[in-house]
Amino acid sequence: MKGETIAIGVAVLWTLSALFFEYAGKRIGSINLNLIRLVCAFIMLGFTMLLINGSFIPVGADKATWFWMSLSGLVGFVLGDYFLFASYTIIMARYSQLIMTLAPPFAALFGFILLGEKMSWIALAGMLLTLTGISISILIKQNGTRNHRFRMQIPIKGVFYALLGALGQGVGIVLSKQGMLAYEKVYTTGNALYIPLAATQIRTIVGIISFALIILLKGDLKRFLLVFRDKKAIGSVVTGSVFGPYLGVTFSLMAVQHANTAVASTIMATVPILILLPEYLFLKRKVTWQQVAGAVLSVGGVTLFFI
Repeated sequence: MKGETIAIGVAVLWTLSALFFEYAGKRIGSINLNLIRLVCAFIMLGFTMLLINGSFIPVGADKATWFWMSLSGLVGFVLGDYFLFASYTIIMARYSQLIMTLAPPFAALFGFILLGEKMSWIALAGMLLTLTGISISILIKQNGTRNHRFRMQIPIKGVFYALLGALGQGVGIVLSKQGMLAYEKVYTTGNALYIPLAATQIRTIVGIISFALIILLKGDLKRFLLVFRDKKAIGSVVTGSVFGPYLGVTFSLMAVQHANTAVASTIMATVPILILLPEYLFLKRKVTWQQVAGAVLSVGGVTLFFI
């Protein structure tokens, strides 16, 4: 159950990062946020690897490792995050998050296709219960009422973008596991933490190049440089990067190393549930009984993974 336990820790880390990134994203924009957070993660990962193995960049990674981890970074960080944040501008974030609950089923499907991973009936029940709880919690408005015009008001483009985000997240984590399996064949000595760290850094390199190209092609370089004047936003990005792409993503790869990819992805998808408490305590946002019920269902579903 090592992987499942790590996945719970990842969900907590991503909950903390979400709070900081939400604040920063509103001030500097999602593309700028993505590039800066990946640069921060690259530097943090580099110094950690330097302490562990004496090298700032990945060592011993062969072509297969670079291929799978680069593809994972492109699909997960770039495709997944870009379209997820793009969907926020078209449909409400709550609905985007609801559609993002499809990421674990996508991970289950591609985990079976690429890795031959299978899930027990108890694990499948746990996934269904957890995702149902998340869906109930997200679909309820902050004032406790349901949006009865849900089907009529969501633009197809926004739904499509959110689906691409979910696909990117689900497939990206499977590709990461494939990359780490390749890495383990050529890097057989050293600290066990090194492979997830190095694998994450390869993903960040691809993400940095991709988002930098997006900014350049859009002609937004000057606007990007101006965001560094916002010290509060930059501080929030740096702090969020510690919890998110540095520790969170690294430990998420550790989780899928030791657990079924779909199970780990489902546990890590409970961020909308875990974030309710800090939002209530620190942001003074109302928590409805439906959200509490959704949280209870999700916790019950996660519990099944440990049976």
